Amino acid sequence: MTKKAIEARFEFWTKQLRLKNQWDITLKWINDESFNKTGDFKVDPDDKKAIVFLNVNNPHNHNLEEVIVHELMHLKMYPLDQLTENLIEVNYGNESKAYDLAYAQFMICLEQTVAELTKCYLLKHGVDKSLGYGRVKSKKGFNALYEDLKPYGNDW
Repeated sequence: MTKKAIEARFEFWTKQLRLKNQWDITLKWINDESFNKTGDFKVDPDDKKAIVFLNVNNPHNHNLEEVIVHELMHLKMYPLDQLTENLIEVNYGNESKAYDLAYAQFMICLEQTVAELTKCYLLKHGVDKSLGYGRVKSKKGFNALYEDLKPYGNDW
């Protein structure tokens, strides 16, 4: 997709996800080799402003529409995200193993939820319905995972 087409999809998704009238959101293209993510966002919840960043170099995902939906889903879930983070901090402090465990598990659940919602919306309303597999490529294959499970190597 061209930048113009991606920007049009960004406008579509801000309307589709009912963010357009609730937030002032802008899209910013990043062309910085040190920016190693495909997308990200910054938010000012008090002023209800957000910036969604897309990496021009696109290191991890060929489908930028999927990235847009993913980042906008994070924005959509931001109040719940902040509430949960605050509850974890109040209950465990931020310097304990319990905090580290609760926070890590929350972040995993948040990312899984955002990813699943993104897939659902993208498959229903996306122009490019292909899913990015960038993160999967860096993971171990089944045989390597299986070898790591064997406590005594190949002896059993």
